Amino acid sequence: MRVIFGLVLLLGLGLAGAAVYMAQGYIGDQQARLAEAERAKSAIVPTTEVYVLKHPMRYGQRLTPEDVELVRWPIAAIPEGAFTTQEGVPALFPEDQPPRSVLRSMEPKEAVMAVKVTEPGEDAGVSSRLSPGMRAVAIQTDVTSGVSGFLRPGDRVDVYWTGSGAGGRQVTKLIDVNMKLIAINQSADEDINDAVIARTVTVEASPNQAGRLVQAQSTGRLSLSLVGADDAIVADAVEIDQQELLGIEEEIIVEAPKEQVCTVRTRRGGEMVDIPIPCTN
Repeated sequence: MRVIFGLVLLLGLGLAGAAVYMAQGYIGDQQARLAEAERAKSAIVPTTEVYVLKHPMRYGQRLTPEDVELVRWPIAAIPEGAFTTQEGVPALFPEDQPPRSVLRSMEPKEAVMAVKVTEPGEDAGVSSRLSPGMRAVAIQTDVTSGVSGFLRPGDRVDVYWTGSGAGGRQVTKLIDVNMKLIAINQSADEDINDAVIARTVTVEASPNQAGRLVQAQSTGRLSLSLVGADDAIVADAVEIDQQELLGIEEEIIVEAPKEQVCTVRTRRGGEMVDIPIPCTN
């Protein structure tokens, strides 16, 4: 009898131990799942819908609703100026207004941004690239004055004038710095890949700068100097004439003071004669 009781007791203890072990495993598994869920929850980032292109588009093409689609985009990583469905963001396709035009080449799945399209109804011409209050001024160029065909719309240049200065001497002078090019010849396309020998470049200028450029072209010759894309240094005033270029120093002739001569006038016979005497002063 005692043997049977002992066996039952051992069996009960075994079953209890197994139950505790299984319960611990279950609780541990649940805790792991809860921790994984918390990690996944913390990894979720807020998103919103952003307009992206379905296919490549090039300069001058009209942008229509059939050219774009909406995709989820992390709010913290939305490019500046991108068109979204968020409140307060300008609509890509305003109601009852003509479509926008493409200003720069865009690729599939690229976000549509305000700097890459015109305002509704505008063509992708020079006027759409002008900042408020600025004017477009054309400058005649050739291979040498136009930086050998390396200019592109969007580049920035310094403008030099060469003409007759004071005294009729030839002078080269820096008249404007860091001016933005908005067109080369008759094209405002920034995606030109081949070198183009510019016969005319169009720059963005204030009304005062425009007047200076017009006057400079009528009185001399303009040349352009390309500014580096990441160069934020503004060039100092430059004015060079031929003598400075060749290192010729201007000779200054100083006249020696004349020796002072003192005389007295006296009469000799019938003539008046000047007789030199030492000067007392």
